[in-house]
Amino acid sequence: MQNERNISLESILAARERVYQAAVRTPMVRLYYEDAPGEIYLKLESIQPIGSFKLRGAYNAIALLSAEDRARGVWTISAGNAAQGVALSAKILGIRCDVLVMDTAPATKLEAITRLGAGITKAPFDECWTALTEGKHPAFQGVFVHPFDDDNFIAGNATIGLEILEDLPDVTSVVAAFGGGGLTCGIASVMAALRPDVKVYGAEPETASPLELSFQKGSAQKFPDWKASWVDGSGGKSVLPGMWELSRRLLAGSIVVTLEEARLAMGIVAARNHVICEGAAACAVAAGLSGKAGSGKIVCVVSGGNIDLSRFSELVSSVGVER
Repeated sequence: MQNERNISLESILAARERVYQAAVRTPMVRLYYEDAPGEIYLKLESIQPIGSFKLRGAYNAIALLSAEDRARGVWTISAGNAAQGVALSAKILGIRCDVLVMDTAPATKLEAITRLGAGITKAPFDECWTALTEGKHPAFQGVFVHPFDDDNFIAGNATIGLEILEDLPDVTSVVAAFGGGGLTCGIASVMAALRPDVKVYGAEPETASPLELSFQKGSAQKFPDWKASWVDGSGGKSVLPGMWELSRRLLAGSIVVTLEEARLAMGIVAARNHVICEGAAACAVAAGLSGKAGSGKIVCVVSGGNIDLSRFSELVSSVGVER
């Protein structure tokens, strides 16, 4: 259909010319694990200046604002990573930034947002999710930068897909955390244009898997039994209709993992590659290790590493993995 939403390859290539003014090109490393279903590769977005891929999309979206909109300042809603991306991008471009942060955000993310100069307002998850779906909140003025349901934000995220193809041309599947869909749909847009045989999967925790439910029902769904967990960057309460339009066409499906599987994956990556995964990133690795993403060359996007170190230590301390 001509009116279908599309993140064009041209917009992604143009984003590539902008994002490295803030973000870095991240490496991809092999995860050597004897029980892996195939060759597992880790795309290390956790080493971005904010510890998350969100910087790519945030900078692209804000850099494209008009001078008039920049003068109004920007604000966003986030569990922590998008807020850091918007805050750093605004700082680089000399723009005022405020964020509405979910009260489930870990201290390490809140401290980073403050350090980047953004104003913080904390609110319950439901209040944040309502503001996210409506694109407004009475406490904020300026230009709302949506943390995932924005074509320019998605195009910035999609530059990850270009890097994956450059570094691993024979990739067979990609797995990334699905929170709102801006990461997975960005990467999948690249694959649809350049390598349509590559399957892209969203990874969700069992406590919050609206994408899996949406694929089951064939329409955007709200997850009825949503629960907060230490996986705070993935698994929203629902799939927004605009993101479902992209997801249903571009993604191969959702891979749901248990919190225990995510915890084990976090420990495996720490032991074998000395990399810190936050919960959402660990879900992607767990999904890749599950075998549900195939048995070829599987790229798991380590989307972020922003987790309180005390919590990380608690989660991985009992994972028995030989180094």
